[in-house]
Amino acid sequence: MAIDLVEVQANTSSLADEFIAHRLGLIPLNSKNVDDVSYTRDCEYCDQYCEHCSVTLDLHARCTGDEIMKVYARDLVVSEPRPNEWVGMPVITDALGLGSVICKLRKDQEIRMKCIAKKGIAKEHAKWAPTSAVGFEYDPHNKLKHLDYWYEEDPAKEWPKSNNAAWEDPPQDGEPFDYSANPGKFYFDVESIGNLEPDAVVLQGIKVLQQKLALVIQELSGDDRNGDADGFGAPRSPDGMQPGGDYGMNQGYTTPFGDTGGQTMYGGGTTPFGATPYGQSGWQ
Repeated sequence: MAIDLVEVQANTSSLADEFIAHRLGLIPLNSKNVDDVSYTRDCEYCDQYCEHCSVTLDLHARCTGDEIMKVYARDLVVSEPRPNEWVGMPVITDALGLGSVICKLRKDQEIRMKCIAKKGIAKEHAKWAPTSAVGFEYDPHNKLKHLDYWYEEDPAKEWPKSNNAAWEDPPQDGEPFDYSANPGKFYFDVESIGNLEPDAVVLQGIKVLQQKLALVIQELSGDDRNGDADGFGAPRSPDGMQPGGDYGMNQGYTTPFGDTGGQTMYGGGTTPFGATPYGQSGWQ
């Protein structure tokens, strides 16, 4: 969730409307159980926003004293109704419970805005990204020799092992090199911005990836069933099909079009249009 629309009702601060709107969009909002919120493009109840696909936050601050007044994320007030009790709340993690600074006001300056938070993905805008950094590592002991460390005297001292090295056995002195070895474990470090727990980010990403792959398989197989077995609510991957169904013909060594013996769905070794563009029955 992130603020996507800002209706400016009053702004006498020294910052332009667009500047404040941009800052509001980057404030992390709680996205727990965000599946309860519909995408605006898929909402059946409205054309722009409503309680089913958005959360409304009101911001009203006015400086009445001589000291400079700071407006924080805590000053955003969530309006009811909303899809659930968590979604849309500003993420505040500092000890004072203030949150991010939105702007500063001098005496008699005022801002009053209506903010509309919507559900989105980082492909549309970075404000919807649930993470600030993601990194991964494999083979922390460099047994596979995929890395060639540059060092001056001692690579063990100049290239300290990561914390992931504790999960694998170190190489033994005189151990022969295994030329057929492949990485089998990958270690991911996910840093959340606070709107979702790191494990929820990973699980949600896996779920979306499964749904996209299932849609591809469904299109390739020409199957128009909804595939809502086991309450998944989305097209299923092959392991969700019953034995003997479209995908129960083998153990996964062929395409969804059947065991064609290494041929394409069109038969033979040529392209779908017959011979290759160079007039041959196959590539030389």
